[in-house]
Amino acid sequence: MAADARDRVSGPMSAAPVPVPLADAAGARDTPRPLVAHGCWYPSVDPTGEWVAFICDRTGVPQLWTGAVNGPEIHLLDADPDPVTEVAWSPDGRWIAYTVAPGGGEHTRVLCVRPDGTGRRIVAGADAGSSAYLGCWTRDGSAVAVTVAEPPPPAGLALRREPAVPDPGTAFADLPPGWAERDGPATLLGGAGHGEVGPGLGEDVRPDGGSGPDGGAPDRLTAYLVDPDGLGSPVLVAAESGAATLRVCDVGEDGRFALVRRGPRGRREAVVVRTADLAARSVLRVGDGDPWIGRFSGDGRTLWLRSDHERQFAALLAASLDEDGGRVGLSVVAEREGSDLELLAFAEDGRTAALAWNVRGASELETLSLATAARPREVPLPHEVVTRITRAGPGGGMVLSLSGSQRRPGVWWASPGALSARTPWSSRDEDAVPPGRPPVRPVPLRPVARDGLHLGGWYYRAPGRDAGRPAPCVIHLHGGPEEQERPVFDPLYHELLGRGLDVFAPDVRGSSGWGRSFVDADLGTGRFAAIDDVADCAAHVVLDGLADPTRLAVMGRSYGGYLTMASLVWHPELFRTGVAVCGMSDLATFFAGTEPWIAESAAHKYGHPVRDRELLRALSPMSRVDELRVPLLAVHGEHDTNVPPGESEQMVRAARERGLPAEMLTLRDEGHEFRRADNRRLFRRTAADWMQRHLGR
Repeated sequence: MAADARDRVSGPMSAAPVPVPLADAAGARDTPRPLVAHGCWYPSVDPTGEWVAFICDRTGVPQLWTGAVNGPEIHLLDADPDPVTEVAWSPDGRWIAYTVAPGGGEHTRVLCVRPDGTGRRIVAGADAGSSAYLGCWTRDGSAVAVTVAEPPPPAGLALRREPAVPDPGTAFADLPPGWAERDGPATLLGGAGHGEVGPGLGEDVRPDGGSGPDGGAPDRLTAYLVDPDGLGSPVLVAAESGAATLRVCDVGEDGRFALVRRGPRGRREAVVVRTADLAARSVLRVGDGDPWIGRFSGDGRTLWLRSDHERQFAALLAASLDEDGGRVGLSVVAEREGSDLELLAFAEDGRTAALAWNVRGASELETLSLATAARPREVPLPHEVVTRITRAGPGGGMVLSLSGSQRRPGVWWASPGALSARTPWSSRDEDAVPPGRPPVRPVPLRPVARDGLHLGGWYYRAPGRDAGRPAPCVIHLHGGPEEQERPVFDPLYHELLGRGLDVFAPDVRGSSGWGRSFVDADLGTGRFAAIDDVADCAAHVVLDGLADPTRLAVMGRSYGGYLTMASLVWHPELFRTGVAVCGMSDLATFFAGTEPWIAESAAHKYGHPVRDRELLRALSPMSRVDELRVPLLAVHGEHDTNVPPGESEQMVRAARERGLPAEMLTLRDEGHEFRRADNRRLFRRTAADWMQRHLGR
């Protein structure tokens, strides 16, 4: 299909990233003694299939390591303390690219390093205030794709003028105090048009007809192919105004086309970009979740795609492409009733695919020949959830990142026709918890909401409790809202269970894994029903005789933190206490303080900060804080720019002003995610102490 008006970029582009050499930081070449019961995840294998790069937190911080696939030898490749979040070994074996979060915050940068730890350099995100993350490598390994979020303009330039067509009765004077006061620009969002994938002519405007927050360029993400050696100039692949999300997922064998994922949460798209002029040749809806959505066939005439296009659940689709990249056909290659295709990976020759299906929260893995009509081959799994799949060299094997209720995340090797084997340097199952405190295997529950919608979730029973005795129970709410509760080992849950507290972790409406309609069921005014879902889940475990109705608590992180605060003020007599972690207390101040690209994406989920101002006010816990009746603990990372710490601070302050016990724990050197072992331990113990104090055993 031809590019339309929203598939073109206007205005000046930011400077392309240039590799910045750093001092070698190869780190220890021996194997340090683990400081914590460690996890290993996000594997990426070298071309021989003999070595794997991965993330491991055995020193207390997620860092870059390499290890032998079939042996005990491992090396700490970069000893810097900045947490690592993504890893990709180049197809030619010369470089390992990885994303780090300096200072533990939310702004990230992309580095490359030689497999022996030398030649370390920043390839994107070196500029102050910018952020970058990884895309794919080109097939020959000559360049790595990176996405760069441009630094925002000075805060004093924010909100200089209103949108071109404001809604009747709206004016910036009516917005909450401090709307334009933030570390970075406040963001006014546009309409349905959200992105552009190539440069073109035209005025510099936002999708709603307005300009950027300073009257100039709109917020923008740009994606480039960068040569880590610095010998070739960066090549622009795509850009997206409005800055919702942008990732280069594949570049065809001949380099003529790139597969780009763009768009806000809940409305993501796969775009085939013609690299010669950056025109969008085909656009197809894809689901949220893992960003690695597909791959071109060797001849470039087929695009294999994980997509929920016109479907409730994501499946493997084959899009037939013409010589110009336009879509001429679409067929379903693999699907499962009631289950999402969650992860998709390909063998080196592109003829075999590995498919991980999300079956009510657990994973089922199979391999499928793309060249024949053979039935898929099931791959047995030793644990419940696959979190990443990567090809393992020319032999046809796979390297998997697995997690489960009985183990910490680990890396496993699956050779063709054989059972999966744990790599020797991944933690053993018996190392997951201290001796004498075995992990708890949860049981699935299906509560029914008051409007008849079936929900999901997992219930963890504290060890040693009589089956018929109702227990003090913590309702724990995941983030997203599109995340899903999975049966994986969570040290926080284990800490609570060790204090004699049960845990119920539900999927309220808006969660993934239960179909597109379920994900969209909390949009707009549907969020009021999501808040009621929390109360209905509490009622379910009480009526089932699992939980003591006089000793219930609610807790959650990110969106779950918002739901925690909302539940406490919408259902003030239900819970004895709450712990809100990195949650939004006022959706107006959240939009004013968050990152521009997060605001753009969040508008689809929660509402537009100007047009839907009254809805956001009605949905904000701060608007009902007078209803708060119970003690509150808030936890936040000091460098969180996704949900700024002020969201917790204002809720705690309001609770104290009303005479309620309220405390705030600020974790140093952390952002929206808590990545350092000492901080995670402090968080778990503080939260468990709080719950035990207010619920008892």
